[in-house]
Order: sequence, then structure tokens, then C-alpha cells
Amino acid sequence: MLATLILFLGLPLALAIEPQSCAPLIPVTFDNSTIPQLLGQWFYIAGASSYPSHLAELRAVTFEAFSFSPGNHEDELNINEIIRMNETCVVRNSSKVQVFQQNSTLMHVDDNEVASMVRLIQSDKDLLILNHVNIDFPNLSLSARTPNVSKEHMEEFKAHLQCLGFTEEEVFYTSTEHACPLPRDEDNADPQLG
Repeated sequence: MLATLILFLGLPLALAIEPQSCAPLIPVTFDNSTIPQLLGQWFYIAGASSYPSHLAELRAVTFEAFSFSPGNHEDELNINEIIRMNETCVVRNSSKVQVFQQNSTLMHVDDNEVASMVRLIQSDKDLLILNHVNIDFPNLSLSARTPNVSKEHMEEFKAHLQCLGFTEEEVFYTSTEHACPLPRDEDNADPQLG
């Protein structure tokens, strides 16, 4: 009887605090417009990973801007990166991205070695939410066309992270306080951020 009473009284409370439902991370299906939309400047905003070798880099990166430009082949993009790792700004121009239209994945190749394989989880044309798929550890990153994102976009990203089991302490953010000088070109009138 006591067990039935506890169950009866506790059931409404248990139902009221039902955990947030997690929508699956649905990748963008690539079409002819996908790759041209990726071209241009992006800013890395935040990331989380349980993959040990990625954690060290996430902790060290305090700012990152990168741009995609057309590669030598139609299924290839060049990446130019400007990264502040700890106190040093580093420029990397040796990376490429191989585009696999058939399974909507992007493979990052650095110095002729596969660095990562990702699927694009995009809710907005000015956001890149990347889900790393070639490892057995959850890994998600957020980049945007501007160095800041709206509160709604950040909350969406944090909800994805929570569904993957990450806590706020496991998320690493960049800051424009640590910005490196950016190259000047037609699309970027200001050569520096901060």
C-alpha cells in the first residue's frame, strides 16, 4: 500500500520534470547550392569534444577565422585559417576540404593527411554547425559569418551539446578579445577585429 501511495504521488512529479527531448542531428543534404554558400569568411565560435587529441587544441584556441575558396577541382575547397593558439597567431594555408556530395560529408585534409570528417548540421545560412563523424567520441563545433551569434543560435547549439551529453564546462569558446589581424580584401573592409 505504501509503495502504491508513493508511486501514485510521485508519478505526477516525475512526469512534470521530463527531460528535454533531443532532436537528432540532421545533416544538410548537399545540392548544387550548398558549396557556393560555404565560400567566404567564417569565425569559429565554440566547440566541444570528448576526443582527447581534440581537447588540447580546443583549450589552446582562443580565436579562429577561416575562409573557404574554390579548390583545383569541383569537389575541393581551399581553407585559409588564422588561429590564435595560446598567445601566438598562426596562419595555415595548406588545408583542403574534399566534398563528398553522395553522402553529404566534408573531409578536412591537412598536409595530405585526413584531419577530420564532418557533416554539416545547419539551421541558418550564416551558421556552420559541424558534427565530426569519423571518431567514436562526440564532437560538435559552431562557426558563423560574424564573430558573434544571436542568443537564439547559441541556445540551439547548446541544446545540441546537451543532447550529446556535454556540460557547459566541456564547451570551449573563442573571443574577439584575442583576435588576430585578418587579411584585407573586398569582402573584409576591416583588416582587424579588436
